Amino acid sequence: MDLLRYSVSRFSAAHPQHPFRTPLRRRFVAVRSSLSLPFPEQKAKYYRELEAAVHVVERACRLCVDVISPLIVKKSFSSDGRILEKNDQTPVTIADFGVQALVSLEMNRLFPSIPLVAEEDSAFLRSNNLVGSVVDVVKDKTTLGDEVTDDSILKAIDRGGKDACVFGPKPATYWILDPIDGTRGFVRGSEALYVEETRMRGTGKERTKHFEVGLALVVEGKIVLGVMLCPNWHEDFSDSSIIGVQENISSRSGIIMVSHVGCGTWTKRLSDILTIESPHTWTRCSVDSCQMVEGARFTIPESQTWKSLPLSGLFDAKTDSENIGEGNILLLSACCGSCSRNASLLSLLSCCSCSRNAFNMMSKTLHTAGLRGCLCKYLMVASGRASVYIQGKKATSIIKVWDHAVGTICVHEAGGKVSDWEGSSLDFAADQTERRLIFPSGGVLVTNGSLHSKIIGMISSNSSVL
Repeated sequence: MDLLRYSVSRFSAAHPQHPFRTPLRRRFVAVRSSLSLPFPEQKAKYYRELEAAVHVVERACRLCVDVISPLIVKKSFSSDGRILEKNDQTPVTIADFGVQALVSLEMNRLFPSIPLVAEEDSAFLRSNNLVGSVVDVVKDKTTLGDEVTDDSILKAIDRGGKDACVFGPKPATYWILDPIDGTRGFVRGSEALYVEETRMRGTGKERTKHFEVGLALVVEGKIVLGVMLCPNWHEDFSDSSIIGVQENISSRSGIIMVSHVGCGTWTKRLSDILTIESPHTWTRCSVDSCQMVEGARFTIPESQTWKSLPLSGLFDAKTDSENIGEGNILLLSACCGSCSRNASLLSLLSCCSCSRNAFNMMSKTLHTAGLRGCLCKYLMVASGRASVYIQGKKATSIIKVWDHAVGTICVHEAGGKVSDWEGSSLDFAADQTERRLIFPSGGVLVTNGSLHSKIIGMISSNSSVL
């Protein structure tokens, strides 16, 4: 099925002629050529759709990098210098809405018949009179340029919002967008705003933290492609051992991960997404080859503890690989991609660079804000850095499709497996009306495949004791 109404080649050829092109847009055109896909078009049924998704996600991450840090420094969101929050206490940013507006505008122009399922709607922008700020940041990144208006931005955001589309029980085709995976990590300090996913201040040092933008395409009920881009991830996945850490904060380096059904999962380094660099080579991703649970590297949500999970009855979690013994598993951190496998707990806390007040605020926020940064955990498993990601489903929690869709195909195409705690595949059509929620039994389990059935059995035998 050819989903593209106007071909990407036509789009690319027309774009340089756009009357609203700026010097910044000239850089976009140059960078697009360096992000060509790692497999030939004839081998990928949805090649053009994936190519378009890569282009728009790359621009969306440019928007994030451009917007978040200046807004934090200027404290420009509200009178008391804090980022505004929605009624459900989930912090949101201009970048969050800007990404959704940008992706919606561009993909609707190229794929007008395909609906969008995304996190936000425009109610918050309308009630806080912030649409003008979103227009300003989107205008510099979209091919529409000065044609972008307040009304077009609001409509673009609402196109992905709740109640925008009623699907019904039949298999459907739609995009799934996570505008910024990690916005729930915003933590407010007493004097400064701490943003776990971008930059945290409070100790005199500045550390870059991670966030991701994720976009997946579902065709007739099946996820067929996915793109996630993390502009601040510093680990070099081209190293087959996945233990080398390339930390270069000043370059704002990152990675892009792409996946297409039947074509595998691939990553590429982005030395600096704001400058033109010589193209980096794509590296095909594979999950690790760990066969024993005791030798596996685990990662869990920041909002959950190892003691709250069923395997804690069988294994103690250690954060220092040098102290792993019988009955232990290694618990990894994914705070920014710059923590090596043998990092100690002290170094991981240091990497978070939080003041005491900020850390206390973070602890409180984690209990109320729910999960954050799910995509980076999938990235860790798909790239072989982690063997297992396990997430429990709390009685009061709601699990959203955008936190898992792109990660699922990336792990599957890298050789891993994703299921609920009973071993059933995640049902992304379980929410028949809106396709916004999933209802996994017990929780979500992401593994290298080799360990999957073993861990399912362990969960089954130990869940009753928790």
